[in-house]
Amino acid sequence: MASRHFPVRPNLDQLKHQAKDLLHALRRNDPDAVADFHEFHSKPVDPASARLADAQFVLARSYGLPSWPRLVTACRMTHAIWRGDVEAVRALVLRDPRLLDEDARGVKGNWGPPMSYAANLGQDAIIEMLRGLGASDMQHAFGRACLQGQIETARRLHAMMGGPRPPDGELSGPAYTLNVAGTALLLELGARLYDENGNWLAPVHTVLETDSRNPSAKHRILELYVEHGFILPDTPARALHRGRIDLLEEHLRRDPDLLKRTFTHEEIYPPELGCHDEVLATHGTPLAGTTLLHMCADYDELEIAHWLLDRGVNVDEPAAVDADGFGSYTALLATVVSQPNFWMNHHGKAPDAPFTRLLLGHGANPNARASLGKRFHPGYGIHGMHEYRNVTSLSWGEQFHFKKLVNTAAMNLIAEHGGRP
Repeated sequence: MASRHFPVRPNLDQLKHQAKDLLHALRRNDPDAVADFHEFHSKPVDPASARLADAQFVLARSYGLPSWPRLVTACRMTHAIWRGDVEAVRALVLRDPRLLDEDARGVKGNWGPPMSYAANLGQDAIIEMLRGLGASDMQHAFGRACLQGQIETARRLHAMMGGPRPPDGELSGPAYTLNVAGTALLLELGARLYDENGNWLAPVHTVLETDSRNPSAKHRILELYVEHGFILPDTPARALHRGRIDLLEEHLRRDPDLLKRTFTHEEIYPPELGCHDEVLATHGTPLAGTTLLHMCADYDELEIAHWLLDRGVNVDEPAAVDADGFGSYTALLATVVSQPNFWMNHHGKAPDAPFTRLLLGHGANPNARASLGKRFHPGYGIHGMHEYRNVTSLSWGEQFHFKKLVNTAAMNLIAEHGGRP
C-alpha cells in the first residue's frame, strides 16, 4: 500500500532529491527510512551498502508505482501533457503502447489515462492524437473536462462519441468542484435530474458535502437544477445554500425564532437527497445543532451573515448541546476551524479572516468556552473521535488535529481582541 501521495503534477527533479534524502536517512538509521525500506524493498538492504537505485526503487513503490523507471515515465508523460507537447506524448505511447490505457501518473487516480489527463487541461491536440492511436477513455475524459470547466474540450469529446446523452451520475463531477459551466453544459446536453421512475439523480448531496467552497457557484448550480425541473425542499438551510435571502425573509416571517433556532444534522444534510452522516459531510467545526450563522461561517456565506446580523441575530448564539456534552460553541469558533481555510490552503492561498472580523466587529466574545467532538473525513487520514473540552476559539485552533482547516489569521485577530487559549 502506498504511504505517499503521488502529485497530480509530479516533478522529477524534486523526486530525485527525495530519493537522495531517503538514502542519506537510511544510512543514519532514521526509523522512518528504515521502515520504508522494510515495507517497500523486495529484499533486505544493509544501510551501509545501500545504493541510490535502492532508494529510488523504495521511493517509487512508496508512491504506489512499480519501479523508478515507471515513475520517470509518469513524470515525462504528465510534463509533456501540461506543456501541450503532442510529439513527446506520441513518442512515449509508441515506445510503450500500454501507456495509452494506464493512468498518466502511473497510479490509479481521478485524472485518468493520458487522454483524460489532457482533457483536464483542455489539451485538444493531444486528445486528437491519442484518439488516432486508439485511446478508449473518451467518456472519462468528457467527464473530467466537465469537472474542470474545459467546455470546448468537453464539446469536442461529446461529438467524438456521437453526441449521446450524458450518463446518470456525470453531474457529480462539476458538483464536487462547484463548476457552473460544466454543470450547465451537461444539463444542456440532456443530463437527467430524475430517472424514469421519478427518483432523484441531481447530486445535491455532492454540492452540499464537497470540500470546495465558492458560494456564488454553489448558488448557481442549485438554481440550474431548479430551472431544469428539480424540486428542492423549502427549508431555511436550503434557502441559505441557494443564496436566496428573499426565501430566508419568508422563513423569518413564518418563524420569528428562526435566527436563534438550531438545526439538526439531518436538516442541514437531508438524507432524502442522498446526504451522509457527519463523517462524510465535509466541514470544519461540527454543524449538527448549529444556527444559520454557524453554517454561514463554514460555507463562506458572508452576504447572508451580514443579513442575519442586520436582522438582530445574537452573534454569540450557542450551538445545541448533545447527549455527550458537546456543543454550546459560538459561530466565532466556526471561523477558526472551517472548510474555506482548507480550500484556500489547498489552492495555495493564505486564508483571510473576514468572518472573524465581522463577528468581532459585532461584539463576539473572544473567550467563550465550549466542548466539541470531531470525527474527520477518511480522506484526512485521522481516525476516531477527537474530543476538545472546555476550549476557547484560540485553544480550539491550537488543539485541532488537522491544521489545514485552521485559520491562523482568524486566531491572530481574536488574540488582538483579547482572546486567550
